[in-house]
Amino acid sequence: MKSVEQSSDPGERDEFLVFGSPSISEEGIAEVVGVLRSGWIGTGPKVDLFEEHFRAYTGARYAIAVSSCTAALHLSLLAAGIGRGDDVITTPMTFVATANSIVHAGATPVFVDIDRASQLIDPAAVEACIQQNYYMDGKTGLPVNRETNRRLRAIIPVHLGGRPCAMDDVADIAARYNLYVIEDAAHAIEAEYRGRKVGAISDFTCFSFYVTKNLVTGEGGMVTTDSEEFANHIKTTCLHGMTADAWTRYNSEETRDYDVINPGFKYNMTDIQAALGVHQVKHLTNNLAKRAKIWQAYDEAFSDLPVERPSRLESDTVHARHLYSLLVDKDRCGVSRDEVRRGLHRRKIGTGVHYRSVHELSFYRNAAYNAGPLPNAEYVSGRTFSIPLAPHLTSGDVQDVVEAVHAVLRA
Repeated sequence: MKSVEQSSDPGERDEFLVFGSPSISEEGIAEVVGVLRSGWIGTGPKVDLFEEHFRAYTGARYAIAVSSCTAALHLSLLAAGIGRGDDVITTPMTFVATANSIVHAGATPVFVDIDRASQLIDPAAVEACIQQNYYMDGKTGLPVNRETNRRLRAIIPVHLGGRPCAMDDVADIAARYNLYVIEDAAHAIEAEYRGRKVGAISDFTCFSFYVTKNLVTGEGGMVTTDSEEFANHIKTTCLHGMTADAWTRYNSEETRDYDVINPGFKYNMTDIQAALGVHQVKHLTNNLAKRAKIWQAYDEAFSDLPVERPSRLESDTVHARHLYSLLVDKDRCGVSRDEVRRGLHRRKIGTGVHYRSVHELSFYRNAAYNAGPLPNAEYVSGRTFSIPLAPHLTSGDVQDVVEAVHAVLRA
């Protein structure tokens, strides 16, 4: 391995360092093979066990495994009775699935700006949006949009990169305006906010187990809630609205029938996916510690570069450390974010962008979705990029990333 000064030529790594590659152990593979040999690969006992482990980990009363975090968000909105004629406030700095799920439910996403330092939804912007655009309807007790007559029903805060949002402020706003809180915790399985696990704070919390996430089932998600009514609704709606799944119907000496009580969806998780999840839950704490060590190495290595590193962790919180993102301002660095990414890719270092602000994407480039100017989101969106951060990275991998970033920015 060469020094930073010697690392200006691309192609020093033998293999491309893929951004977001999953950490799958031989033990996890054996879990999946066991399911394949069991004779039951659909939704069954492994899904039940995964839900049990996840409930215990988060401290929530109920956990329902589903096919994706997008499905989890969609089902949560439906369980809350949110649909046509309703508004949902959320952040534009998120993956498009957050907003898509609102649209799928028939509601309208309303984007408010972020805090530039944390890159999370700004509670002050939420409050200002409500005050400026809504009046309180004395009959329903809900905020109603002055122009469209749509009712405001929920807030979806997103724990971007694993950093927990200011949930006390969000909860206070929700309580005063009779709103549901549905947390998008796709990045935040291990996160805690003031002594409470993310997953046991709000009406609903939605997690992702996509291939790049801290816990991987390939595709998959989970909803946690303390409401038996919501849990039952989600459990039924995620599988065609049926009152009994196949495992319940067939794994019994008694003949069991089922009813269909709503036109549900095919959003269930399989035992093949859950087998990976069951194995990985017990490694969450150890893997977080490994990522924290890499995070510290990056923080120290980039302290003298003209880039903006992740802001300091707020007190009384645990950061899930899903993404380590740098902010590249061309006026300060002399080079753009995209030029830096291209330089890293030439040096076989994969990167990601988290994210392009949703309101700037073609489908959402519509004033009806915005609660006014979003300068902070637009600033971050054009300058942020993420570098590899995974528990299986070797010290050599980390050093290669550090040297490549230095080489590109000092070229």
